[in-house]
Amino acid sequence: MRTHEQTVQEQFDPQAEAYLTSAVHAAGPDLQLAKTLISRTVPVAAQALDIGCGAGHLSFALAPLLARMVALDPSPSMLAAVSKTAAERGLGQIETQQGTGESLPFADSSFALVCTRYSAHHWTRLELAVREIARVLAPGGDALIIDTLGHEDPLVDTFMQSIELLRDPSHVRNRSRAEWRSLLQSAGLLELECAAWPTRLEFTPWVERMRTPVDRVAVIRSLQDGGPKEVRQALTIEPDGSFTIRTGLFWLRKAA
Repeated sequence: MRTHEQTVQEQFDPQAEAYLTSAVHAAGPDLQLAKTLISRTVPVAAQALDIGCGAGHLSFALAPLLARMVALDPSPSMLAAVSKTAAERGLGQIETQQGTGESLPFADSSFALVCTRYSAHHWTRLELAVREIARVLAPGGDALIIDTLGHEDPLVDTFMQSIELLRDPSHVRNRSRAEWRSLLQSAGLLELECAAWPTRLEFTPWVERMRTPVDRVAVIRSLQDGGPKEVRQALTIEPDGSFTIRTGLFWLRKAA
């Protein structure tokens, strides 16, 4: 029987190239806002950590603004893709390290910036991971958290979490904005800015990225077609199965 960590690696190791070229991951308003926040706040000599870096899009976007970026991920294939692409783009600030958000292999107060993008919904112990983020942040340091959001309506949220899990067995949970705020506040991280926007997921690339089996794809489509009106409207479910969720961004600071 596989552990969750083994499931994550089995899901993502073969998919490094798919995530490197994914339009949803390679671009988006969150990356532009992230660059704006870092450029106006974080010193250029700063050292940063990108937790659950995946194919490295956040690291690539922010590295030119920093002295050092450590890209951390449990997947060796993702880390290899990040190293290769960083070298091709001349991003010598980026170095890679294997690890997970729940147990960061760094000393207290190691980084002026800790960030993560589209990774936290795979973490089994999110409260612990948030405490780890606060631990490795230097006093007065900043944190940037970007992830797809859970829905505030329980009916819509249950439906959304169900199709996410059918598509990707390494999925744990998308947290709502309220859940995130509670966790971050408990860890002593002060919210400076919060933003959210719609993210459209084109159905075929969405399931292909995770190599979702045909039988599970059929169940997802059946759920979508038979979903109640409230769910179909909230997720803007389209005839081909494409749908829209929301991405959230939290900009935070640790007390000096």
